[in-house]
Amino acid sequence: MPQALLPLIPDGATQINDRISVAQQQEQWTYFCGVHPVFQHHADDRASFRMFTAQLVCQGSCRQVELIKTFGVSKNSVIRSVKTYRERGVAGFFLPRRTRSANVITTQVVARARELLHRGWSRSDVADELGIKRDTLRKAINQGRVQEPPRPSRSTAEAQAAAERDATATVARQGPASDKSQRSVEDAAAEMGIACTRPLQRVAAALGLLEGAPTEFQACRDVSFGGVLCALPALTQNGLFDHLDECFPSLSGYYTTTQVVSLLAIMALCRIKTVEQLQYQSPGELGKLLGLDRVPEVRCLRKKLAQLSQNKAPEQWAGRLSRDWLAASGELAGTLYVDGHVRLYHGDQTPLPRRYVARQRLCLRGTTGYWVNDALGQPFFVVDRPIDQGLLEALESDIVPRLLQDVPFQPTRDELAADPYRHRFIIVFDREGYSPKFFRKMWVDHRIACLSYHKHPKDDWPVEWFHETEVPLPTGERVSLKLAELGSWIGDRESGLMVREVRKLTESGHQTSLISTAYSQLGLEDAAGLFSRWAQENFFRYMMQHYAIDLLSEYRTEEIPGTNRPVVNPPWRELDRQSRSLKGQLTNRQARFAALTLHPEDDQKKLTTWERRKAALREEIEQLEHKLDDVRGKMKETPKHIAWEEMSEEQKFPRLAPSRKQLMDTVKMIAYRAETALVSVVREKLARGDDARSLLRDLFQTEADLCPDRDSQVLTVHVHSMANPRSNRAIHHLLTQLNAAELTYPGTNFKLVYTLASGSDH
Repeated sequence: MPQALLPLIPDGATQINDRISVAQQQEQWTYFCGVHPVFQHHADDRASFRMFTAQLVCQGSCRQVELIKTFGVSKNSVIRSVKTYRERGVAGFFLPRRTRSANVITTQVVARARELLHRGWSRSDVADELGIKRDTLRKAINQGRVQEPPRPSRSTAEAQAAAERDATATVARQGPASDKSQRSVEDAAAEMGIACTRPLQRVAAALGLLEGAPTEFQACRDVSFGGVLCALPALTQNGLFDHLDECFPSLSGYYTTTQVVSLLAIMALCRIKTVEQLQYQSPGELGKLLGLDRVPEVRCLRKKLAQLSQNKAPEQWAGRLSRDWLAASGELAGTLYVDGHVRLYHGDQTPLPRRYVARQRLCLRGTTGYWVNDALGQPFFVVDRPIDQGLLEALESDIVPRLLQDVPFQPTRDELAADPYRHRFIIVFDREGYSPKFFRKMWVDHRIACLSYHKHPKDDWPVEWFHETEVPLPTGERVSLKLAELGSWIGDRESGLMVREVRKLTESGHQTSLISTAYSQLGLEDAAGLFSRWAQENFFRYMMQHYAIDLLSEYRTEEIPGTNRPVVNPPWRELDRQSRSLKGQLTNRQARFAALTLHPEDDQKKLTTWERRKAALREEIEQLEHKLDDVRGKMKETPKHIAWEEMSEEQKFPRLAPSRKQLMDTVKMIAYRAETALVSVVREKLARGDDARSLLRDLFQTEADLCPDRDSQVLTVHVHSMANPRSNRAIHHLLTQLNAAELTYPGTNFKLVYTLASGSDH
C-alpha cells in the first residue's frame, strides 16, 4: 500500500492533487511529485503532454477530472489519450500522422463521369458505375471538377410533368377518372349499402345466376392503399393463387376464392391485422384494388373464411405450398431452422395447459407452434400442438417425417453408403433440443445432421487456439470471428457420440460452444449456420408486431382428435404442485430455524421465548418433512404421463379450432415472403439496408391512380411520390423490376404496368 505524502508544493507550481503539481518556467513545463521533478517537456510539445498526463491517470497518480480542471482540456481529449496509452503505450503518441490516400477523382474518372452525366445518367448511377462514393461525386461536381449538364428549368420540368399526366390520362379510355371525393359521394348514395354500386350483379349472385363477380377496373385517382398492388408480382411468385381450385371449395355468392384470398393478403401487407379492423377502412377504396365495387363486410368475410376452412382445406393448401417453397429454395432448404413459439390464450373457452413463455419468463396458457424457416428467416411451415411435450418430441413425431418426405435434393441411399460423412440435410435449433441420444438417433436412423449449442461445455480452451476467421453469412455479409474447432464426445458411452465442437471467443473472453454432427462441413460453416438462427428470432418478433400472428382468428373450440401422444397426468401435476408448495414452506422454516440457532439469546428474560420459538419451528419442520415425504411417495406411485385417451372426460380440454388460424397464418407467411422478396430489390438502391422494410410499409399505404385500358388490356398503376428523392430512387428501381416481370392481374387479362409520380430516379 503506498505511503501517504504530505502536500509539499514547490514555489510557483500549480497543484494538481496532493502529490502531483506542475510549473512553467521559460516555455518548459516541469511536473513534480512532492518537491522532486519527475518529467519535463516544451510548452508546445502536445504529444509529450498527452503521453505524460495519460501515464499519470493509468498509474493512479491522478484522476481525469483533476487534469481537466488544472489544464482546461476537454474530457474527450483526456479519454482519447488514456485509450492511446493503454493500447499502444508511449510510442503511440509519437507515431507519424496518417496521410490521405491517393486522389479518387482522377483525370480518367472525371472524363468518364462527364460523359455519363451528359448521357443523362443520374449521379447515383454514375457513382455506382465508377465505383466511388456518391458524396465524393457530389463534392467534385460542387467544386467544379466534374461538369454536370444544366438541369432543365422549372418551366421545362413542369411541362414534362404535364406531358406525363396527359399521357397517363390518355391511357384511361373509359372516360374521366374519378377522384376520392366523387367516389365517396357515390358510395354513400348507393341504395343497397355503402359502395354497393353494382346492384344487378349482386342480385344475380344472390339468386344463383352469377358465380362470382367479374373483376372490372375503373379509372380512379388517389385510391387508398394503391401502392400495395406493387406486391402482386411477389405474392403471385410465392404461390398466393396456386392450388386454390384443388384445395378449396368454390364459394357461392358475389365474391370468389381468388378475390377473398387477395383481400386477406392486402390486409396483411397494409397492416389491417384482424377481420374486425376491416370495418374501419373504406370498403369502396379497397374494392377498387380488387376490381370490385367494395370488399365484403366483416360478417360476410367471416362466412367466407368459414367456408374456406372446411375439410382441412387450409392444411392441404399449406402443405402444397411448403413443398413448392422447399423445392424452389435450392441450397437454403439444406439447412432448416426449427423453433417453438407460444401463442398465448387469455380467454375462458378452454383451460389450455400452461407452458413456459421465454419472452415473458412466465408459465401461461397457450398453444405451441413449431416453425420451420430457412437461413434468411423465411417460413416453410408451422406445426401447431395443443398437447406439447417439447421440441424433441415435436421433431421426432411431426417435423422430421415431413422433412424427410418434402426436402428436395436429398442424396440417395447409394450416395449415403458411398460417403459415411454425408448427410441428408441439417436441422438447427437452440439448447432446448440438446440431447446426445437424439443426435445419435437422427444420424444413425436417417443421416440427418443436427446443429445446436453445447448445453454442458467443459473447461475453457486456451486462447491461443482461437484464430480470426472470416465467416460468410447466408445474407451475403461477412463477419470476422475468433473460432476454434475440436472433436468432442457428448453423452454417455452407450447413447453418446463423437461430434464436431466449434467455439467462438468473444471480446469479453466468453467462449460460446456449438456442436454439430455435420461431419462434412467446416467450422466456419457451422458458425455461420448457428449464428444465423437470430433470423428466425427476428422473424417471430416482426410477425408478432406487424402481422399479429398471435391474435385469435376465431373463438370456436373443438375436441382434440384421438392420439397416442402422452400428456401430463393431472393427479401427478397436482402432487407436483403440492410438493413444490411444501418444499417452499420447508425451506422458509429451515432458514428461520438456522437464524435462531446462529444468533442465540443472551438475555435471560427473553431466553424462554427464544427456546419456545425454536421448538415450535422444529415441530413445524418435522410436520412439513413428513408431509413432503408422503407426497413424494405418492408421486412415485403415480405415472407422470398417460395417453390422451386414458384421461377422464372431466380432465380433457378442447383445443382452439385450428383451420381458420392455419388459413390466416398461410396467407401471412406468403405476405412475409413476398415482402422479403421486394426488400432484396429495394436494398440495391438504399445505403442503409435496414430502411427497406420501412420504405415498403410506406409504399403499401401510399395512394395510387388506376388507369385501365380495355383496348390494349393494360392496367397502369401510377404510384404517388414518396417522401424524399432517395425513396423515389429505390421505388423507381423496384417498379422497373416489376414491369420487367410482365405480370397479368390474377383472374383477368390485364397486364400490370407500374409508374411513379416523380417520373425520374434523379
